Amino acid sequence: FGTLLQRARFATAPAALGRGLRGRGGRSSVSGIVATVFGPTGFLGRYTVNRLGKIGSQVVIPYRGDEHDYRHLKVMGDLGQIVPVFFEPRNYESILRAVSRSNVVINLIGKSHPTMNYSFEDVHVTLARDIAKASAEAGVPRLIHVSSLGADASSPSGFLRTKALGEEAVRAEFPSATIIRPSLMFGPEDNLLNAFAATSRVLNFLPLIRNGNARLQLV
Repeated sequence: FGTLLQRARFATAPAALGRGLRGRGGRSSVSGIVATVFGPTGFLGRYTVNRLGKIGSQVVIPYRGDEHDYRHLKVMGDLGQIVPVFFEPRNYESILRAVSRSNVVINLIGKSHPTMNYSFEDVHVTLARDIAKASAEAGVPRLIHVSSLGADASSPSGFLRTKALGEEAVRAEFPSATIIRPSLMFGPEDNLLNAFAATSRVLNFLPLIRNGNARLQLV
């Protein structure tokens, strides 16, 4: 993400924002980037927001809950630089409003399992398409869409299949979108290694996938 954000910094047009690049590159500087980050409260989202805030960007953070969901993100930028905007995933106008003033849109939204309210198709395909469509309609010059390693339209996995269909939907609406396919991610707040740790504390043993022969390349 660091390289992509640096490229976005020089690809934007600060004059169109009414302000140029100012400062030495810290949180109190002005990078020229106004980024909308969908999925800002997730594992990857908080690090993305922090990275943007660290270089002096204004970050729009669409949210669905209340102020307690995003308040930990407010300190990642200078005063007024982290901008919460309420949005409803099934309301296209709210998505359009969230991207209307940005020159970079980053979609990090994804689900590891379907729920009663949102299926894989709702999140990975329909919402991804709407975000790409709204970004194109608003004239956003750069869209970054995070998919998944192994995304395949013919995959028996609903997750991977809809991730691939989401990529197609994004390309159809925003052909120049940058699509990233990361593998499983790990870190202090991840849902992978922490899940294994929690399981081992309760069961006093760790189940081995494929007799311990399964290999994962984490990022």
